[in-house]
Amino acid sequence: MQMIPIAIDDIIQHLVQHNFLNEERFAKSYARGKFNIKHWGKNRIVRELKFRNISAYNIKTALKEIDEVDYTEKLHYLAIKKMDAASESNVYKKRKKIADYLLYRGWESHLVYDKLKEILP
Repeated sequence: MQMIPIAIDDIIQHLVQHNFLNEERFAKSYARGKFNIKHWGKNRIVRELKFRNISAYNIKTALKEIDEVDYTEKLHYLAIKKMDAASESNVYKKRKKIADYLLYRGWESHLVYDKLKEILP
């Protein structure tokens, strides 16, 4: 906005004092939103928060916003949805497509492979 540096410092200080700029609040909101709306797993959320230079403490706090029961239910929902959508007749190729999809979205590998063993014989 081409303001003088003193004005920028005063504005930022005012925003921080009145809790408009809050890293912890941003991290929590970001984690909840990406999990609920984009269906991202914890790995992807952590990677994106680190990319935005959020502290490790705030990342850990943000991940606590995701309920473990909801987390496993969402993984099951996504795996079943992708399994139904995959038109692959070969079980191994189908399993790979589902695993690649879930891993790209940031779900933990051990959870993904356990879920695949559960839903695909």
